[in-house]
Amino acid sequence: MDKLIITGGAFLEGEIRISGAKNAALPILAATLLADGPMTVGNVPHLQDITTTMELLGAMGVRLVIDEKLAIESDTSTLQHCVAPYDLVKTMRASILVLGPLLARFGEADVSLPGGCAIGSRPVNLHIDGLRAMGADISGENGYIKAKAGRLKGATIVLDIVTVTGTENLMMAAALADGTTILENAAREPEVVDLADCLNAMGAKISGAGTSAIVIEGVERLHGVHYNVLPDRIEAGTYLVAAAITGGRIKIKDVQPAALDAVLAKLR
Repeated sequence: MDKLIITGGAFLEGEIRISGAKNAALPILAATLLADGPMTVGNVPHLQDITTTMELLGAMGVRLVIDEKLAIESDTSTLQHCVAPYDLVKTMRASILVLGPLLARFGEADVSLPGGCAIGSRPVNLHIDGLRAMGADISGENGYIKAKAGRLKGATIVLDIVTVTGTENLMMAAALADGTTILENAAREPEVVDLADCLNAMGAKISGAGTSAIVIEGVERLHGVHYNVLPDRIEAGTYLVAAAITGGRIKIKDVQPAALDAVLAKLR
């Protein structure tokens, strides 16, 4: 699609349900690799990145089933290898999120260096440095991040820059580590909080999510749960702004108003 043509002049009226947040669904789908039993993720948006993530998990041997409510059930008992191939990773940078869970649960991971991002340079060195601080042996070979470890060890990790995927990757890895991990200068986005809430529902011990310091007390195992992804705050904000500028009146359903404080303040 080269362009969108919008003919304005109409009020926006009505009700609409907000989809699940893609940026929360992707790390939560990666987190299913940590569960030692089947896990179901609900309220997943129907987007290409979700399909790519399912293809990536399926390529490793994970059994995936979509139920009648379009929730995704993941069963890692059929996992065959811990390789995230270039053909899939190149299309979606978020594929790097499987690195931490694979290493923490299975002790190894071969993940292609990500691509497919036109926003600018977002190096993965913070992911790698953090995992090394937890005891991982990581090298680069033929465009792949090759990582091995026994059980990871808790560590204090200061992130040089705020990184959402870096925070999420290290938080997932630390959930099964031996000891306590502290992530300083951590990302504070609602999607990070949603991942922490999901991990805690699985049996993790994580506190401080939503602040710049996240504390993770490692546990021996995580179990599968049914977890619904939080609503997409960007989609919700888009509809609110559209209604405001057209002078319309809409009701958006299945949202978390607390995640829209900044948008609501601007509209007021």
